[in-house]
Amino acid sequence: MIDFGYTLNPSSRINLDNFDRNKFEKLSKSEPDVLLCIGCGSCTASCTAGKYTDTSLRKAILSILDCNEKAAVDFAASCLLCGKCTLVCPRSINTRNLLLSITKIYGKKQ
Repeated sequence: MIDFGYTLNPSSRINLDNFDRNKFEKLSKSEPDVLLCIGCGSCTASCTAGKYTDTSLRKAILSILDCNEKAAVDFAASCLLCGKCTLVCPRSINTRNLLLSITKIYGKKQ
């Protein structure tokens, strides 16, 4: 076999069989805004506590879609719920409710 100087990193592979569609449907029913997010990052950029916490709505949603529920809950749980991100969102997403719903649905032990 020819060595091209790179390999696939096993940690970057996404196993879509682990994706829990039922939880995501429950999230999208309770918070339809999850489907509106375009991942622009305005919420993260406006976060006052962003340099002190590792909170990011965009990263939380992407973690859910990448089958990494623990990371999604960690990103959502570190939010201070000040609401500043809701004011700058170009899609008028209620980010606080969405982050709380992510924590409630994906934070449960099953």
